[in-house]
Parts: sequence; structure tokens; C-alpha cells
Amino acid sequence: MKILVSNDDGYRAEGIRRLREALSTLAEVTVVAPDRNKSGASNSLTLDVPLRVFESEPGVYFVPGTPTDCVHLAITGLFDFEHDMVVSGVNDGPNLGDDVLYSGTVAAAVEGRFLGLPTIAVSLCTGQAGAGHFQTGAEVARVLVAQLLKKPLQSALILNVNVPDVPFAELKGFRASRLGYRHRSAEVMRAQDPRGRPVYWVGPAGAERDAGPGTDFDTVAQGYVSVTPLQVDLTRHAALPELGRWLDGLNG
Repeated sequence: MKILVSNDDGYRAEGIRRLREALSTLAEVTVVAPDRNKSGASNSLTLDVPLRVFESEPGVYFVPGTPTDCVHLAITGLFDFEHDMVVSGVNDGPNLGDDVLYSGTVAAAVEGRFLGLPTIAVSLCTGQAGAGHFQTGAEVARVLVAQLLKKPLQSALILNVNVPDVPFAELKGFRASRLGYRHRSAEVMRAQDPRGRPVYWVGPAGAERDAGPGTDFDTVAQGYVSVTPLQVDLTRHAALPELGRWLDGLNG
């Protein structure tokens, strides 16, 4: 069993180090991760310049690129062996609701699914204070991978996992949850560089809007690990008939 581990916080992050240690009890683990923080990179690939890969220690590689770059390279030719699974994380911060559209952590798992492997993205719901119980996130990942090995799920699923920032013994359990969603993000923050020229910072994510029972927001707030099944197909199938009728007016 060979597991590819990646993230969007960079190969030096505590979360990925803890994850590697935990999963090494189950399988042979290879890390391929960005050289620095790439949060918010989503599913972007670097196509305008060639990519270089560096080895920091045996089994740990870093790439000056995106999380998707890392997983794509690792699965499509970087190594002379095949991986069996991709696990991304442990992210420093939640990936709840709309966050999954921007998350490099989730994108790394999505790329693994694109390339045919079962995948898990794991995020620790740390607050603004920063680093927390990454060992909890890593142990949650180990438990889920062990369960997948015993009882595999359908291969099309991507598991998006959000873990409360508490010691492992204080977790109340695991729950299947749907994605909630947030209010629109805060306004852009204007500033000036040292020469007086305007610069802009993207505002923080909005507060929870749909965060009721059954959502990933609520599951984590109740002290449970939230596990949300994602899929690559973004088609809103229920809207196809109505859209077809609307388009008929253009077809004469």
C-alpha cells in the first residue's frame, strides 16, 4: 500500500508532518507538497513555466508550484511506482461550505480523484490564533484510511474532512454532513505600498449563512468530525430540463 500525501500549507507545515507520521503506520508514504504556503490556489496548474522537484529528505519532495501541480506530477510520471491513495492535509484552518471551491487542500484531493485514486482531504478547524491539535487531525486521517482499507467506498467520492481543534479523546465521533455556505466575503482591503501606490488585499471569508443541522459547520460546532462526500461532476442535473426548454426559444 502506497499513499501520496500533499497539502497547500507547504512541505514544512506541522500538519503534513503529523499526517505523514500517522499514515506511516498503515502504508508506505510519499510526500509531494508545495515549497511554501499556497492556500487558496484551488485547482490551478502551472502551465507557463516548467516545474522543478526537490527532495528535502528521503520520501519528502517539494515543488515550487501549486498543490494540484504536486499531485499531478507525483501520479503521472515523477516516480517509477504507482500510488494507491491520495491524502491531503492536515490543513491549518477549516475547509467548510464554500471554502472547498478555493481550497488547495481540497484541490489536491480532487486532482487525485481526476487521476483515478481514492482521496481524502483533512482540515483542522483552527481559529485565528493559529496552530492547534494537528495530531488529532492526523489521527482522524489514520482512522478513516484504515476504515477505507477495510470497507472501500465508491471510487468517485472525495471525502472532505473537517476536524474540531480539540484533543482526539474529546471528539464526539464522526458524522456525514452536507456543505453549508457562507455570506459573501468581506470587502477588499485597500492600502498603500511604501511609494504611496495603491495595493489591495482580498478580504476574509464571510460568516456562516447556511449552518444549520446537517451542515458541516454545525457538525464541527457540535464537536464531531465532519465528513462530506464530494464529487467532480458539478452539473446541476435537476436544472437540465428547464434549461433545455429555455434554450428551445433560441432554436426556432
